[in-house]
Amino acid sequence: MPGPEEQAHFLIHSADLQPGIAEEHTRPTPLEDAAKSAVGDEPVIQPREHAYIPEVPLTSLSLDELTQSDSVYNRELCWLDFNWRVFSEALDRRNPLLERLRFIAITSSNLDEFFRKRVGGLKRQKAAGLANLTLPGWHPEYQLQLIAKAVRPMVEAESDCLFNDILPALAEHGVRILDYSELDFEQQQRLRAYYLREVYPILTPLAVDPGHPFPYLSNLSLSLGVFLRDPVSDEIQFARVKVPQNRPRWVPLDTPFHFVPLEQVIIHNLDALFTGMDIVAAYPFRVTRNADIARNEEEAEDLLEMISEELREQRFAAVVRLEVDEAMPPSMVDILLHELELEQSDLYPIRGLLRLADLFPLADLGLPHLKYEPWTPITPPRFAGLDRQSRSGDLFSLIRQGDLLVHHPYHSFNATTQLFIETAARDPQVVAIKQTLYRTSADSPVVAALIHAAERGKQVAVLVEVKARFDEARNIEWARALENAGCHVAYGLVGLKTHSKLSLVIREEEEGLRAYYHIGTGNYNPKTATLYTDLGLLSCNAEIGADIMDVFNFLTGYSRQTHYRKLLVAPVNMRQRFLEMIDGEIAHALRGRPARLIAKMNALEDPALCRKLYEASQAGVQIDLIVRGNCRLRPGLPGISENIRVLSIIGRFLEHSRLWYFHNDGSPRYLLGSADWMRRNLSNRVEVVVPIEDPRLQEQLAHILQSALQDHRQGWDMLPDGRYRRRRPRQDDGFSPQAVGTQQVLMRQARLLAAQLQDET
Repeated sequence: MPGPEEQAHFLIHSADLQPGIAEEHTRPTPLEDAAKSAVGDEPVIQPREHAYIPEVPLTSLSLDELTQSDSVYNRELCWLDFNWRVFSEALDRRNPLLERLRFIAITSSNLDEFFRKRVGGLKRQKAAGLANLTLPGWHPEYQLQLIAKAVRPMVEAESDCLFNDILPALAEHGVRILDYSELDFEQQQRLRAYYLREVYPILTPLAVDPGHPFPYLSNLSLSLGVFLRDPVSDEIQFARVKVPQNRPRWVPLDTPFHFVPLEQVIIHNLDALFTGMDIVAAYPFRVTRNADIARNEEEAEDLLEMISEELREQRFAAVVRLEVDEAMPPSMVDILLHELELEQSDLYPIRGLLRLADLFPLADLGLPHLKYEPWTPITPPRFAGLDRQSRSGDLFSLIRQGDLLVHHPYHSFNATTQLFIETAARDPQVVAIKQTLYRTSADSPVVAALIHAAERGKQVAVLVEVKARFDEARNIEWARALENAGCHVAYGLVGLKTHSKLSLVIREEEEGLRAYYHIGTGNYNPKTATLYTDLGLLSCNAEIGADIMDVFNFLTGYSRQTHYRKLLVAPVNMRQRFLEMIDGEIAHALRGRPARLIAKMNALEDPALCRKLYEASQAGVQIDLIVRGNCRLRPGLPGISENIRVLSIIGRFLEHSRLWYFHNDGSPRYLLGSADWMRRNLSNRVEVVVPIEDPRLQEQLAHILQSALQDHRQGWDMLPDGRYRRRRPRQDDGFSPQAVGTQQVLMRQARLLAAQLQDET
């Protein structure tokens, strides 16, 4: 691998890093006229276009309009386009069958969260009579219409893919989801016995009539709507039965890997629940409730109590979506719409199965030939030989020898980041640990280590962000456990979310107190560390250590720190520092020098940074943006952004790391941290980005960026109008028809490194 200077030179001049924009902008819809890839006859499916494509030529707009107008970028529609790219992994027959099934579940789970957060927020704005003042006409009701227009074909395509493609293919391998009517008499009898023994005692039928009000429906739960005829009065009655969530959704049959949906077992045995009544019809449905609750942190006397109350409110929040079996009779649909106070536009008929997020357990079936090749994260060479029985001082001695870069899931979280915190907890020379926690696992070893450290008499301070969406309840539980163990716990700042990923260890050594730290791009969560790509820095650099101490003083006390030695900290100086670095590249370009920047993140939306990137492109700066999800900026516009490329990578792992490169006239700058270039991250969150100055680590980061930009397996190029075109494997420039993506490249290299290390030992 070339050194850091040659690597930077390669990044500037390689033609592969400047892919051309497709000449053909039209795209096939899913499962219709799929383009053939270079891999053979397997299709490369591309997602549907935005529900709204601006009719006004983008080149006629000012930079202010390009960076602020909803006619160019709408967050909700852009996110839905991202979910189409995720769904395309389910459609792509190059992926193993059970992994395609998993992507169906991911797509459905993503939609559930989208409706709770984004649609719920628009519904609340609509109810309050709010309108979007940025562009007349983009009021909440209009956005809700566009969302429905984009979501309905997505839901249809999900069912089409599942029932016409994936499930028939799985059946050839012995995996089947059977309809109850397909079972023979003996199988039905066995299921009835299971129902009477394991399910029936849990069920509670709830009638709806003048004496029985319409029942409460819990969020995302599966229910049955039942029409009953009273043989005495001949009247038709309506009842609701909740499908229990504490029983498996997929009831196994006597044949291995054959299942029946639980709701069908219940439907076909309702006679035991409604004795003496005639079952006229029974159909599944479910509701989605708003998770966007109004919050006034300024008036909260106790932030923890406010969030706890908010969680209680969410249980009874307004319903924002009703999903029903498409065969449900209109009279039953009308009852549900009326009782839930919903409009027809809130109704989503589903063909086949509801709640496809429940497919995750089936994707985990023990059939390795239908899954990705197993991946076990490696232990980086510097950590070889270290474990929980090693002397605690050995790890800190390694860090003193030089900075360490960890890259999950290629590197083991357990053997690096987690080991750092656990070692600090048991090391007798460690006197204090300070930690931020945004999201972590239910059985968090990191929290267990912090509790252990406090019990051993160390000073432990933890910032637990109780406002982390959908993790509020878990974080409140952890906060109370940490407090009970004697840790100093802060719950976040009023008006700001603490999203930074920091772990600071103060150790008493012969020279005095020394600060060791970890700064990362991802959460301290061992489970997501195997699924998300994230970077972390382990170091004991004194200046950065002092900066981190100042950040913690800001988080737990009343510090108003405005200057940091090395770190970029939001909302204090991060946006301005990034703008200044882009200005530096502009200055080099205007002087005829090479000018180049690469930014990798989850989302790019901040108007000020988008405008500055347009200005940089106009000055001649070569810009590559690796943005997994939402992106406000439009590349390839003549005279405006023709020097900008935007790439989205969707693959086996969720691309989550945030990484930046600035050519800086041959003295490259590399940075990593927790922040996306979004207004909320830079203005309303506490974020930390750290410069990487060690040339060895810069070389590693350069290779990560290079492999991403050359990804012709799982990369998507954004077109000038905001749509995406999937890249295809190429034969020219060294690419073979079987080209692999950046994630496969990095896994192969990690395995090779581990094998070399094993040979040496």
